[in-house]
Amino acid sequence: MKIALASDHGGFRLKEVIKNYLESLGVEYIDFGTFSEDSVDYPDYALKAAESIISGETDRGIFICGTGIGISIAANKVPGIRAALCYNIFAAEMSRRHNDANVLALGGRVLGDELAKSIVKVWLETPFEGGRHERRLKKIAGIERKFISDREK
Repeated sequence: MKIALASDHGGFRLKEVIKNYLESLGVEYIDFGTFSEDSVDYPDYALKAAESIISGETDRGIFICGTGIGISIAANKVPGIRAALCYNIFAAEMSRRHNDANVLALGGRVLGDELAKSIVKVWLETPFEGGRHERRLKKIAGIERKFISDREK
């Protein structure tokens, strides 16, 4: 599995912690930035990393901003992205098990390093259950198609 990493300045420090953690697990990643704590706009980094998931260059993503809210909103504008903002282990597990989240959003200013690493571990290891949840994902994809086709009219 190859992970797309992205952050803004508010998530930069935690992104660096997560990079080291992924390396310790032997998980491959591509860092789409940012590369410092200088102020930047999170949508720019969310888009680059989300495009890598949609293209198949990466399999999933971990996106981090100050709260995780903005970067998850930006990521979810990309059709096919299912970004889940998780502040605890249960949410991370359910985001994979029931929602097949392909992006984990974290808040760099609200999570401690150890909790963030635990969330990442569970999110990486938890499979999608499928079954009744697949029907719901198809409905979400249908919503995306509706709005894409409505814009083309």
